[in-house]
Amino acid sequence: MTSGARVFNLFCLLWLVGMSTRITILAVPPVIPLIRDDLRMTETQVGLLVGLPVLTWALAAIPGSLLIARLGATFTLAAGLALTGLAAAGRGAAPDVWVLYAATMLMGCGIAVMQPALPTLVREWVPHRIGLGTAVSSNGMMVGVAAGPALTIPFVLPLLDQSWRLAFLWWAAPVLMLALIFPLLAPRMTEVTSAEIGIPRRWWPDWKNPLIWLLGLTFGANNSLYYGTNAFLPDYLASGGRADLIGAALGFMNGSQFVASILLLVTADRLQNRVWPYLVFGPAAFLGVVGVMFGDGLWVVAAAALIGFSLAITFVVTLALPPVLSPPGDVHRMSAGMFTVSFSCAVIVPIVCGALWDLTGLPWTAFLLLLLCPLLLTALGFALSLHGRTSPRASV
Repeated sequence: MTSGARVFNLFCLLWLVGMSTRITILAVPPVIPLIRDDLRMTETQVGLLVGLPVLTWALAAIPGSLLIARLGATFTLAAGLALTGLAAAGRGAAPDVWVLYAATMLMGCGIAVMQPALPTLVREWVPHRIGLGTAVSSNGMMVGVAAGPALTIPFVLPLLDQSWRLAFLWWAAPVLMLALIFPLLAPRMTEVTSAEIGIPRRWWPDWKNPLIWLLGLTFGANNSLYYGTNAFLPDYLASGGRADLIGAALGFMNGSQFVASILLLVTADRLQNRVWPYLVFGPAAFLGVVGVMFGDGLWVVAAAALIGFSLAITFVVTLALPPVLSPPGDVHRMSAGMFTVSFSCAVIVPIVCGALWDLTGLPWTAFLLLLLCPLLLTALGFALSLHGRTSPRASV
């Protein structure tokens, strides 16, 4: 196999893994009405079902780091794929909401151990194209995000006699297939490079390292704004009598992320360790939140699209940093620390936003904390870019 063909195959694997980390999660929203009626769920129970995966991503990232240190990134990722696919399919057999929760948490744990393995493999497989490798896997994520909401209602449910249980099995099938073929297609290589021989395979994040907190809070600001906007935008528009805008606003917000991920396939390497993506797209996301709060009609849709596009850029730029800035043999635990902090923020911030709405009775107060997220993203991203310029790994 030629070198070019080998690299192409590696990028294809990274894309498929990226897709697998999201496709089973976003299969849930389109079938929520069917699940709610079948299992007689309350709205609070529905909210918990949607939020459980993000919580497990925060709790299980460090165990993922342990698995990588002991068993290697390739084995860990294959195991994560298998657990994700089996648990995602198992949700369809849940007799009640508690079994559905348990299967959802197991699925989330499978994804959680994959997430630090993915940047580890990006550095091992394509060390000179880290930005592009991250952009490719992120594009797979965006396809996974879009596939469920876009295809379930018009195509999958009619094909499966409107069964939400079979729909879960449908979306789990590609993950299970990848779990079977991934160990066969992944390159036969040691889990450490020659430069890393003799370095202990540590797994617990070094919480005294300020870089972990800088990465985690930057990524956390990005994720908190994304999940918070998705959570409150529908009810916010409905409270203002513009429920007719909900579908378009959410569609353009998430669709613009896919457009951004396509552009990043061409530009990712040139954005690596640059300060201007944060200085441009952090304030752009801020303007998007302001537009959602105070705009009307198509301006709200445009503002939601601006949020999605901006956050997709900063998502990929930040996600590419652990493989670049980590010392040899440390990508997995640096990534695990970043994911633990960032997804904890993505759980806590929406809860606080909802509490502000409940306490005041004013819908716009839910977006006050979200307004701070892009400002924090800009400031911390600027600091990360300065750190990247002085890092010994920045030239990789």
